[in-house]
Amino acid sequence: MFYTMPRIYSHIITIAAALVFALTANAQPLIQSQWEGARVAFLGDSITDAAQLGTTNDVYWNNLKDILGIEPYVYGISGHRMDDIVGQAEKLETEHGQEVDAIIVFIGTNDYNGNVPLGEWYSYSTEKVEVSGHVMQERRYRELIYDNSTFRGKANIVMRWLKRHYPDKQIIFLTPLHRGYAYFGDNNIQPSESYANACGYFIDDYVLAIKELANVWAVPVIDLNSISGLYPMSDAQAPYFRNADTDRLHPNTPGQLRMAWALAFQLLGYPAVFDDIL
Repeated sequence: MFYTMPRIYSHIITIAAALVFALTANAQPLIQSQWEGARVAFLGDSITDAAQLGTTNDVYWNNLKDILGIEPYVYGISGHRMDDIVGQAEKLETEHGQEVDAIIVFIGTNDYNGNVPLGEWYSYSTEKVEVSGHVMQERRYRELIYDNSTFRGKANIVMRWLKRHYPDKQIIFLTPLHRGYAYFGDNNIQPSESYANACGYFIDDYVLAIKELANVWAVPVIDLNSISGLYPMSDAQAPYFRNADTDRLHPNTPGQLRMAWALAFQLLGYPAVFDDIL
């Protein structure tokens, strides 16, 4: 069914464009904070991909440049999944070495759409360990699973690489956004989040896995799935996405700007740079 944009939203794109122009015209960041001047790498998929700029819509990290004064290094590529993040990070290291302050990873929606099994974080066994009194005691033992066939296994591989190569850098993950219907051709039809993928998982399961990653690997996770306020399942919010009828997956310029503001206020609660160098 063709969707008619409510009149109150018909000016959103114009207003957003004016805001972006105002931000760009301002030499100083709108919010002065610890993030001003920070060199921030962005790894991810099409929602982060710099190819959007100048062709489709503005991008959240470009807004963060104006809001917080960061210097973005962007490596997100359309269609990429969790197992592509190490490749993006390797390119970051090749081009910038250690000259980066923070790394933000925004991934997971393509893993859901691509029917990647969730898997487990750990495998469990029983082993003997020395305890007080030099006594050997049998206890339950766990170790991380580095399995490139599951979402959690891939996440472990990504975090092992990032922790080894950037041990003193701020690393932050973002949860995937809500997903509406998308039609990109007869061979690329993506149902809304109302439907589970072929593995029987909903997008919420991948969101939860990213949240779990925070505790497994001791990294902050910003729950963009909730704080962005972007809910493509509601017709009233369709103006935040590229096309109300064929693409409620990708935020457009107003949607990306809303994401940026939500992220900006979350980032204020985290260090951009750690002073103690290993």
